[in-house]
Amino acid sequence: MLEKLAKQTAIYGISTIVVRFLSYLLTPIYTYTFTQAEYGIVTDIYALIPFALVLLSMGMESSYFRFAAKAEAEGGSDEEIRAKKRHLFATTWGATLVASSIFFVLVVLFRSTIARWMGDAYVGNELYVVLVATIILFDVATMIPFSRLREQGRALKFVTLKACNVVINVTLAVVFQATGLFETAFGVGWVFVTNLVASVATFLLILPTTERTVPRIDRAQLRRILAYSLPLLVGGIAGTANEFIDRQMIKYLLPEDISMAQLGIYGAITKIAVVMTLFTQMYRLAAEPFFLANFSKEEFVESNAAALKYYMMASMMIFLGIALFRDVFALIVGRDFREGIFILPVILGGNILAGVWLNLSFWYKREEKTRFAVYVTFVGLAFTVAMNLLLLPRWGYYGAAWARFIAEAAMVGVSYYLNRRYFPTPYDVRRIVEYVVLGIGLFVLSEALLPYLGEGVRYGVNIVIFASFVAYAVWREKIDVRAMLRSVLRRQ
Repeated sequence: MLEKLAKQTAIYGISTIVVRFLSYLLTPIYTYTFTQAEYGIVTDIYALIPFALVLLSMGMESSYFRFAAKAEAEGGSDEEIRAKKRHLFATTWGATLVASSIFFVLVVLFRSTIARWMGDAYVGNELYVVLVATIILFDVATMIPFSRLREQGRALKFVTLKACNVVINVTLAVVFQATGLFETAFGVGWVFVTNLVASVATFLLILPTTERTVPRIDRAQLRRILAYSLPLLVGGIAGTANEFIDRQMIKYLLPEDISMAQLGIYGAITKIAVVMTLFTQMYRLAAEPFFLANFSKEEFVESNAAALKYYMMASMMIFLGIALFRDVFALIVGRDFREGIFILPVILGGNILAGVWLNLSFWYKREEKTRFAVYVTFVGLAFTVAMNLLLLPRWGYYGAAWARFIAEAAMVGVSYYLNRRYFPTPYDVRRIVEYVVLGIGLFVLSEALLPYLGEGVRYGVNIVIFASFVAYAVWREKIDVRAMLRSVLRRQ
């Protein structure tokens, strides 16, 4: 089982890395073009979009995986199972389309009021609000079709369509920069235009995969789905707020004359940490449908425990790979944004913890005890708000980075407690702690040696430090690297 998960993660991962590398190009384009305050607007908007997507998707993605697995468990002919899944797809897709359409209409009608709520930077730029609402409309419209591709195991199709979105976005950004559109009065508004074109194109490209299914809501089925998904929705809202509310608190808690610039720096540095976010995302893409399938409890427990250990091992490798060479990664962003590079290790740590509690969430999704998602994420939200109120006025965006780290740690703690009480899973805590302590210890060692080493020597030492961790992990887990590579490269 675990080999299948690793293979799926690798398939999503290798392809997604290529896609994200292309999207990575947007960061230097924007940070070398816009001022800190202008890029603060981009950061602000792209912190709000995920919140809207979670709200309007209503937890339907996880619900689709779970109820599709149930359709298979109920048995019947292949045709009957396909019909049940098609019916499920029509209902979940229809529900999200209705929700996003209502949202779009309301935003258009009240765009001026919303612009005033969002701050002075948006007053007179109400078109920004409309463009973003349209992006959200089309992105929500593709969420369930993309979930269907994942459930069907069509990873290549999934990633190809995601790649098309990014290629269009990056290409238009390059063209707009070359033609000077970013320097016009509309400014960062062109960023949202590129995104909108890409979102519309993705919607049109994914339509053929729906096999002409007409969105149609079965009310009885929708009630059953919502009973499962609403706790996930509430937890998802709190979780997304926990992840992105720090941007809003920077905007509103810091003095007005520096808030958008601080937001721009913070947003740029978090983009550098996208490699860690990418690893968590590719793991989620493979793990969510995998762990919500109909495995026996024994198989699930064994695989989930092993998966967390290997996730932490890989995460600490990525942490060292970025943190030890953060001055090189800093070149991704414009010179004005590099002053915040010192917060990168803290942001990376928070991203690792986000993946840990993701892994700790699969058991209650499988057991349909999704109310626990609410407990976990609201604890995280409470810590995020409290820590930002405490640390932001003192440390600025550095305080926001630590607030997120502490909140993620709190969610891991609550998730682990719930697991031990209701669904004990034999996680190899000793081995996990071993990798964390070793990784942090090697990073501290590098920092201690830094003042005494020249630039060239420092890079050499850091390469040795990084390679030592990798070699130790491979030896400790008795990993056959050649066999693993052959498994990943072998066609399904």
